[in-house]
Amino acid sequence: MADELGHRRTRHAVVIGGSLAGLLAARVLSEHAERVTVVERDRYPEGPEARPGVPQGRHLHVLIEGGQRALDELLPGFMDELHGLGAPKVGVPRDMIQWQNGQWYVRTEATAHFYTGPRPQLEWLVRQRVLADPRIELIEGTETVGLLGDAARVRGVRVRERGAGADKEPRALEADLVVDASGRSTRAPDWLAAIGAEAPHEETLDTGLAYGTRVYRAPAEDASTDALGYYVVPNPGQVYGGVVLPLGDGRHLVTLSGLRGDEPPSDEALFEEYARKLPHPVVSGWIAKAEPLSPVYGFRKTSNIRRRYDRPGRRPAGFLATGDALCAFNPIYGQGMAVAALTAVALRKALADSRRTPTTRRVQRALLDASKQAWDISAGADKKMPGATGDAARSGAADKVTGWYLRRVQDRASGNPVVGTPFRAALTLTAPLTGLFAPAVAREVLFGPVPRTPDAPPLLRSGDEGR
Repeated sequence: MADELGHRRTRHAVVIGGSLAGLLAARVLSEHAERVTVVERDRYPEGPEARPGVPQGRHLHVLIEGGQRALDELLPGFMDELHGLGAPKVGVPRDMIQWQNGQWYVRTEATAHFYTGPRPQLEWLVRQRVLADPRIELIEGTETVGLLGDAARVRGVRVRERGAGADKEPRALEADLVVDASGRSTRAPDWLAAIGAEAPHEETLDTGLAYGTRVYRAPAEDASTDALGYYVVPNPGQVYGGVVLPLGDGRHLVTLSGLRGDEPPSDEALFEEYARKLPHPVVSGWIAKAEPLSPVYGFRKTSNIRRRYDRPGRRPAGFLATGDALCAFNPIYGQGMAVAALTAVALRKALADSRRTPTTRRVQRALLDASKQAWDISAGADKKMPGATGDAARSGAADKVTGWYLRRVQDRASGNPVVGTPFRAALTLTAPLTGLFAPAVAREVLFGPVPRTPDAPPLLRSGDEGR
């Protein structure tokens, strides 16, 4: 078989991992393969509940606009369904009290929106939609332990049941195409080496950022503010972060973050005390009035990792990587779910492109390209943080010039809509970063004054009380 994907001879495709990225990849592959099998280590809960295979599932998740558009493209009507389930919709800067770089953002009309419902809710809805397709089969409680084939071509996977009483002997599951969506801890490099192929080079960048999350019930109705959430953004000079966002039904997630050596504690009393490290007491004050509903959950795996399957090497046809198995970001930037959906859209376009033969390398390059802007944002910000390690942490002369310009962007985004609107569009992956260099924006960035911003948290949208 020629190294060609997405044609009529693709009879069976296997997706390793039933994560958001895996399910959306299966949705796309069902348009080209006669059947698609999703192999998932967990057994899915019946409803929208957390599961062990998503260790970050209890933490803060936002679905930014780039992801919203991609999900609606892949699963028409999805966002209306999600909203119908009660997922809160938050507009920025209107609905958020945000502190960044020593400034409070002016709460002008929203130019971007994101959804803040619990991740299990969103993943459950995707699962319901995708697995309703009779061409897609799910194998639960089963782990992938290796690949079939050789360095020239992957021909399937070896799988093994998990759990008490399961048959522990691996069995072969043959396929014309294998997609690795098993997450940031993927074992694909080892699997590739075992069949005589080369593992991809891994780019890494780790700030040592860690965070803790707890669910609270919001304080009794407070007429002093109309904000839906709070966000204290860390930076190289102020490394503590705090976020308060609604889950729905009066519940909120509170996430506090810090760097290596000063991580948020899992002790409940100490967690609330840690909030006082933030540069303003607005978050700790909210916590003091709220009712805690859960323990504190910690999370430490926040390094940026990019696996360069696009680079030359002895790699087999018929094998692709997607989601966090391809490019994983520091979760604090809220890009993961959006990139999973955008990568699935890129997979669809690459397989359907009538102008080019969809070879393994060409399709894999398209998947990596779909994650590039998110990587540039996440890694670009993280490499400036103190103590950042990894081969992607190095900065060159061009980084210094770009960094100087982007600092001026951030200083003006807080109160100048000419700068703030394209800044938010880039961060939400709905417009390219090049929009920040458009003539009208560049004039404001290079020659415009730093706008006046509130002196205190703008509790009301007018912001007059903080002037």
